[in-house]
Amino acid sequence: MISQKIIDKALESADAAQVTIISKETSGVDFENDRLKSAESSQRTQIDLKVILDGKVGMSSTTDPNDVQGVVKRALEAAQFGREAHFKLPTPQEIKDVEIFDPSLLELDKPEMICTGQEMIDMIKTYNPDILTYATINKNVYTFEYTNSNGATYSADHTDYNIGAGGQLVRGTDILFAESSLGQKKRDTDTEEIAAKGIELFQYSEYIAPVESGDYPVIFLPEGLVLLLLSLYLAADGKNVLLGSSPLRDKLEEEIAYPGLTIIDDPFIPFGPVSSAFDNEGIARQVTPIIEKGILKNFIYDLDTAARAGADATGHGDNRDWTNIVIEAGDVSVDDMVKGIDDGLLVKNFLGVGQGNPINGEFSVNVSLGFKIEKGKIVGRVKDVMLAGNAFSAFKNITAISKEREWVSGPYSYINGFFPYIQVDKLSITAKD
Repeated sequence: MISQKIIDKALESADAAQVTIISKETSGVDFENDRLKSAESSQRTQIDLKVILDGKVGMSSTTDPNDVQGVVKRALEAAQFGREAHFKLPTPQEIKDVEIFDPSLLELDKPEMICTGQEMIDMIKTYNPDILTYATINKNVYTFEYTNSNGATYSADHTDYNIGAGGQLVRGTDILFAESSLGQKKRDTDTEEIAAKGIELFQYSEYIAPVESGDYPVIFLPEGLVLLLLSLYLAADGKNVLLGSSPLRDKLEEEIAYPGLTIIDDPFIPFGPVSSAFDNEGIARQVTPIIEKGILKNFIYDLDTAARAGADATGHGDNRDWTNIVIEAGDVSVDDMVKGIDDGLLVKNFLGVGQGNPINGEFSVNVSLGFKIEKGKIVGRVKDVMLAGNAFSAFKNITAISKEREWVSGPYSYINGFFPYIQVDKLSITAKD
């Protein structure tokens, strides 16, 4: 086994070592401007080695399974100038079974993926032939292996399936982008529903509703919540807590949000987009409450930050990345939330993260796709509007959480999870004259 060969070679000089290997096959098709742009397949093996030598950490990587000597040599050399190793590599742990592999995806070939993409394109074009459409479908089949010098060794087979479709509609100086996507680890995906959601966004956007600057109640669609969650992600990062840059560093077990808000990191959702049983440091995954009924419950630690903080690693890898984020549902329907607003906004996504200081919660962003609510009805899309506020204040000023929840995942998402619609009391809106 290649990983054990690398471990054995590294231990000729190093005090400890770990190896992770990802062997991946990827197939994908992309449509752009109404037509097929590419249909490609690739194979890749990524080998990462981490060693501890004289109390310091060294790392190296290779894509060549025969490069045993080279990858070990480079890691040992890096350790001479590496950071201090505050941690020890883990011993074998009990790994929970989780559904992450769908064998039916093995049969999915590029011709069928092209047909799927074309069907979504055709649906959108049937609604409005002036929309310049795009779509993407890709699948990954891969094996993730972990081995270390303390006898811990794990291996898991994964599948990923990501689909997205949308388009661009240009009317004079007005340019509208709208899309829908879904990513998960199984093939069972309703592609018609994905295209239909994109079409629905175009339907809501036919009319541009005027809006004046001021403070308004705002309903965040599930996709829009990523704006607020980014600040929580950064502030709950154990590294930022240790550095003292997190505004939440002294707030464990304190109320930081609306009492009805519960946010949980759950890596065990069957076929969830980021489900897995262990991380790239050999730590068993676990369900991690982040906010529970408004109370901050946990920070996210890797082996290094956990050792320095006197805490336990939470199973989120050396980058401390979230897995599947689940926000508990509320008791109000989306329709009733909208009906209860006399003058407000419904926002889906934004142009980047805008200006501000995300780790402190501050944001000032251009609304890429949002809708005006008047007298309990969605009356049209807003244009040239900026949204400003503070994410942590917004969490405290939540006034409603919907019963309905939707997956936010796929090729257009960087925080994945199962989110409701959330209404915040008031945020500042600046509209262009």
